[in-house]
Amino acid sequence: MSQIRLFIDEDSMDSRFVGALRARGVDVTTAREIGTTGFGDEEQLLLATENQRVLYTFNVGDFCQLHNVFVAEGRTHAGIIISSQRYSVGEQMRRVLKLMALKTAEEMVNQLVFLSA
Repeated sequence: MSQIRLFIDEDSMDSRFVGALRARGVDVTTAREIGTTGFGDEEQLLLATENQRVLYTFNVGDFCQLHNVFVAEGRTHAGIIISSQRYSVGEQMRRVLKLMALKTAEEMVNQLVFLSA
């Protein structure tokens, strides 16, 4: 059972959030760091999956739809976490760490998770 590794898409990149995750020992990378800003949502999800990373985004509409397409077509992704832009960095941290304490990377495969309290 392995710990969730995160890929932060360009819609949700916040250096304070990424820094806070890293300070807590979370393995995280961003679209900016690997040079994929401007890539399409499906490309981002495929890249995250190839690297065994769960995609973290604020983009609820596109990634819900993309998740449904993957499921309908029998395709696999490493998982998607959707957060609200309204959450502070601290609130995002609390919710992500809670999820990571409850789920493994293997349990996130093909899952679409909305961060909640």
